[in-house]
Amino acid sequence: MKIFVLIVLISLALGVILGNLIVPKVEVRKIETLPSISPVNVTLTYEVPSLITLKVPAIDNQGKGVMTTLKVQARPGEGSVLVDIRQLLFWVDTQHSIRIAKGVAEAFTGINTSSLDLIYSIETNASIIGGESAGAAITIATIAAIQNKTLREDVTITGTVQEDGSIGAVGAVLEKGKASKEAKAKLFLVPVGQGKYKEYQPVIECKEYRIGGFYQKICTSEYKVVEVDIGKNVGIEVKEVKNIEEALKYFID
Repeated sequence: MKIFVLIVLISLALGVILGNLIVPKVEVRKIETLPSISPVNVTLTYEVPSLITLKVPAIDNQGKGVMTTLKVQARPGEGSVLVDIRQLLFWVDTQHSIRIAKGVAEAFTGINTSSLDLIYSIETNASIIGGESAGAAITIATIAAIQNKTLREDVTITGTVQEDGSIGAVGAVLEKGKASKEAKAKLFLVPVGQGKYKEYQPVIECKEYRIGGFYQKICTSEYKVVEVDIGKNVGIEVKEVKNIEEALKYFID
């Protein structure tokens, strides 16, 4: 009996020793959450292509203001820029603006478009010119496309775009304002200093002079510079904007 008890005690002791060797202690530590970091450069991909439509005032070859429809689509791709050249006259003049618009859009949003294809097209019933003046509009539509945001339909803009995002002067602002009004736009954005323009208006002054026994009216004319407010002249609200950031505030609610 004593031998049996001794064997049992020895077995239990060995079990405890072996158990401690085979089953190590596990220490559980709480994992702290790392702070989130906002990336400077973000790459976006879209399951569904983003399509932006924007009305853009332009000038036809008769010097008349016309309304065009700009479409910019962002879709998964390889960073290509594709252009519909059915309006060849317009696009030849606009290629430089598209390159600048893409660069400004990337800088403004922090989005790398190397995984996206950007497709540009224009629709109009008239032969149009002056594609560079659509630079600001192209930039705004590009930003909206890569961010997948919606633009207001009752706002139009004219102006070139510079690499720093500033909006430059253009011509025929009055005619473009009229085209925007006819398209039922409520707000027309123009470059700084172009909400008003100066024109020469004739001033005629007539006097009667007595020559011999007769009176004769002699008129003289001269021209004076008159400042014309485009908004009041056209009947549309006009605001001057200096850069793309400022203009976007009016397009995105």
